[in-house]
This record gives sequence, structure tokens and C-alpha cells, in this order.
Amino acid sequence: MKLVRFGKHGAEQPGCIDEDGTLRDLSGVISDIDGDALSDEKLDMLRGLDLSALPSVAGAPRIGPCVGNIGKFLCIGLNYSDHAAEAGMAEPEHPILFFKANSAVCGPNDTVLIPRGSTKTDWEVELGVVIGLAAKYVDEVDALDHVAGYCIVNDVSERHFQTQLSGQWTKGKSCDTFGPTGPWLVTRDEVADPQKLDLSLDINGVRMQTGNTSKMIFSVAQIISHLSQLMTLHPGDVISTGTPPGVGMGIKPEPVYLSAGDEMILRIQGLGEQRQNVGQDS
Repeated sequence: MKLVRFGKHGAEQPGCIDEDGTLRDLSGVISDIDGDALSDEKLDMLRGLDLSALPSVAGAPRIGPCVGNIGKFLCIGLNYSDHAAEAGMAEPEHPILFFKANSAVCGPNDTVLIPRGSTKTDWEVELGVVIGLAAKYVDEVDALDHVAGYCIVNDVSERHFQTQLSGQWTKGKSCDTFGPTGPWLVTRDEVADPQKLDLSLDINGVRMQTGNTSKMIFSVAQIISHLSQLMTLHPGDVISTGTPPGVGMGIKPEPVYLSAGDEMILRIQGLGEQRQNVGQDS
């Protein structure tokens, strides 16, 4: 099932995409697509609905982030073997964890704003994993049972803030609009294997990133199991699982970064497309 949130920022309504690609309104059934709606029982109830009987949504409304009231926004760094090689860094022994501020979350097609003082705003297409069942001390073999679904995340990053303002990566990852999420939350039953998904990202029509989740150093199951040893993962938490090669900072001989007026298009197999214009924050 493809779940989606639509409407004005901060007042999104829950919806879904039917087999014909029509956006249907779920607000008469659930109040939001958030942790309370992501249990297996709730998702089974939604799958059992006659979608054709739900109201269709007219026009082309704004699509919001596919998860409302995100609890924790956890991100895994340097998680593709070919990206590690691109960066000239050794593969990590354990998943590298950082957090993205929830205030960075925006819709998949919202404008991404370059913050004041930025000269190195970069792109990263990533597979997002949304937790549906609380996970604590979970074994790898059971980890995917705790997933509600998958989505696209653009882990937008300001490299100067990230690496040269002291402290941890969070500084360069948490600027406003640096977390486009969606367009859909695709429930796990529709993703046969999260380790066999193609990813891509284009800038102004030029392919910059091409990858496949088979190149992850740590699989989705390994990431969930590892994190659950450290903290409880709650329904509505989002994990962004790392990016393949082709980010701006890795371009030789000189890195290339985003400028106002650029357009980013992100795709992941079966999970839809994001399309963001880049602007300058005031």
C-alpha cells in the first residue's frame, strides 16, 4: 500500500494511492499517518478498505512528508562500499549514527533552501525505513518485522557546517528543509527485498548518483538490530540508511555543490520520485 500525506504544511491529511494512481482521502478512517497508524493491525485494516469507495482528491495538492510527527530521525553515515571508496575512507566497523533535527523534515517536492553562509550544500539520495513496531534488543533475523514501510529521503548536507564547525555531523544535516521525505510510505509487504533497490539522483537533468541497496555495508536488518541494542526504536521513527556514490563533495578534480535555481530529482525503485527546486534562505 502507498500511503501519502497531502495539504498545507503543518496541516497535512492522510491519504493513499489506489491501483489507478488516484489520490484517495483517508481522513475519515485515520487522523494521520504517524506512529499510531503504523502497527501491523492498523495497516492490515487499511489494506482491507475498498479504496474506490474513499473520496478522491481533486487537483494537484502539495504532497507532505509521508510520516507525520516523526519521533526520531536517525541517519547512517558512510554505509555504501562504493561511497566509502569515493570518499577515500575505510569502511566502518559498526554503523555510523547521527541525528537529523525533525525541523529539517519537509515534503518531497518542497523547495530546499540553502542556508545563510553556506557554500557547500550537497545532495544524498537514501532509502528511508519507517518503524511500525517498537524494537528493543531485536535480533537481525526478526528486524524487518518491525518495519512499517520504506520511502525516499534526501539527506541534504552542508559540508562546511558538517566537518568544519566543530562537533558532530548533525550541524550540517539539520538545516531547515534538509530532510525531504516521501512521496509515499510504501508498506513493507510491497518491498520484496530492501537490499535490491536501485537509487538515482539527477541535478539539472544530469545523473549524479546511481546505486543499488545491495552495496550497503550494513543491511536494513543489521541497522535496526544494531540501533535497537542502543535505544528503543518507536513507531514513527525514521532511519535514513546512507547514500551511494556521486555526492557533490566527491566530484574530482573539484567538488560541486548546489546553487539557487538548481533542480534535484530523486528516485528509488518502487518508492516513487522526489523533485525539489533549490532556493536561498532569507
